[in-house]
Amino acid sequence: MGHLLMVESWVGSMSRLLPRALRESGHEFTFLTRDLHHYLRSAPEGAAHPLLSARNVLTAETNDLDTLLPRIGELHKVLRFDGVLTSCDYYLPAVARIAAYLGLPGPAPDAVADACRKDATRRALDEAGVPGPRFAVCADWAATVAAAREIGYPLVLKPVDLCAGMYVRRVDDEAALSAAYRALADFPVNARGQRREPQVLLEELLDGPEVSVETVSFGGSAHVVGVTDKSVGGAPAFIETGHMFPAALTGADAAAAADTALAALTALGLDDVVAHTEIKLTSRGPRVVEVNPRPAGNRITELVRHVTGVDLAAAFVDVALGREPDLTVRQTGVRSAAIGFLVPATAGVLDRIDGTDALDGAPGVLEVQLAEPGAHVKAAGSNNEYLGHVMATDPAGGDRARAHVESLIAGLRPCVVRR
Repeated sequence: MGHLLMVESWVGSMSRLLPRALRESGHEFTFLTRDLHHYLRSAPEGAAHPLLSARNVLTAETNDLDTLLPRIGELHKVLRFDGVLTSCDYYLPAVARIAAYLGLPGPAPDAVADACRKDATRRALDEAGVPGPRFAVCADWAATVAAAREIGYPLVLKPVDLCAGMYVRRVDDEAALSAAYRALADFPVNARGQRREPQVLLEELLDGPEVSVETVSFGGSAHVVGVTDKSVGGAPAFIETGHMFPAALTGADAAAAADTALAALTALGLDDVVAHTEIKLTSRGPRVVEVNPRPAGNRITELVRHVTGVDLAAAFVDVALGREPDLTVRQTGVRSAAIGFLVPATAGVLDRIDGTDALDGAPGVLEVQLAEPGAHVKAAGSNNEYLGHVMATDPAGGDRARAHVESLIAGLRPCVVRR
């Protein structure tokens, strides 16, 4: 049995999947957070949050690494941690530093820090010759305008240090660029109380479908678990509306995406990580969108598990403990699994969701999770505003789960009252 230190967490699916993986593997964990109410608010009414299954729940200022490291050092003397992990992007660099500080397994801190900064990732991949978009890192508005003219419209404006597609926008002209730039500048502190870096990243707009490559690296060897496809909507934002595993690709395209993802991990120096690398399959070949040194979100790990039997949450725990993960593919009887998200178009209060009766008894449905009436709704501008999801397999036993899920989602009609 291992005892892991979990420093913060996402409040979405991984905040439930990781405690489950720890429990099923016979391990226990201590949960450390700066704000426990951040998680309690996300628990269903009358239910205990899975993070409260921790052996210990402790508070500390997790945003101040200088004071956090000695505090954790003292805790380690008493509680004896065997590994440290987090599912939250904003704390991945801190966790890598903590693991190194305690002499526990973990990836190189500098590699994680570079992967979690979109500008540093771009520079590292560019220096290594890993294909990506033309880009510019801009310190102010004047530099942004000049870079946009040099790269050429249309392009994409991104923050260098936010997640879930927040404030990532397509811009087609200088007026749109100005609007996107101002909106980002008006968001100086992220949801975890961390001050953002003021730079912006400009990239050429890439054509072609987007996929993600799910990998596990351990002991100097990287293993490709598979390739997931992605549906995107909400222009000019880039909102993930669904995923399917495995992606419906030719063998050549899947191999090219996997090879590009592995090259990106090597360029960043990432090892001993479960990673989720996003790739655009452009007309000029694969191009790296970003590298995430943690398991995929949006329940992609569950799609993988339903199809292959490989539990990426459990692999994440094993890697954090310095143990070789079990990546054996098993026959599950499922060839294709997909998830679709209900994306709100208007703000207000949710009155009801019509069309849910069609989900009762629908073939192949694995999960249905929908917001309850009375929920406050924001018009979606990122992956943070979903009203729920439907996950299903291809009921015919083939590889068309995506089409099945899209038809189920299309039948749901959220009724939002403006207030």
